[in-house]
Amino acid sequence: MYREICSKYAPDKDNLICILHEIQNSHPQHYISEEAVQTVAEYLGVPANHIYGVLTFYTMYSTKPRGQNIIRLCESPPCYIKGSENILHKLMTLLDIEVGETTKDGCFTLELCACLGVCGNAPVMMINNDVYGDLTEEKVEEIIEKVRRG
Repeated sequence: MYREICSKYAPDKDNLICILHEIQNSHPQHYISEEAVQTVAEYLGVPANHIYGVLTFYTMYSTKPRGQNIIRLCESPPCYIKGSENILHKLMTLLDIEVGETTKDGCFTLELCACLGVCGNAPVMMINNDVYGDLTEEKVEEIIEKVRRG
């Protein structure tokens, strides 16, 4: 699978970000494995530690398995002022996990992020590619339940 993804791109290290995104998005647990790193390193002709440097620099990448749904809660000052800390506690209670953990059923992983760019709707979270703003604890419960139901 990893070689197939790599082959869509020229073997140029300028394509590293695109390759890593596609690998992570194609994995059911939304992460980049050690095997994937080795395959990409060989394909691009770069050391594996160069790839790990990219993976650890950008917060959008994970080298640990994650849930089917990635929740990213914004912790920027506007979101914090508007109550993101309360939303965080609600999410941790609802999901019975801490930040960086995945629910036992593998459905959700909870992460924090610096900014989602929609400060006018603070507090804000993103689940996969969907953004939810003007959050309240009640609204979070409804959103989580809707996502669980599919």
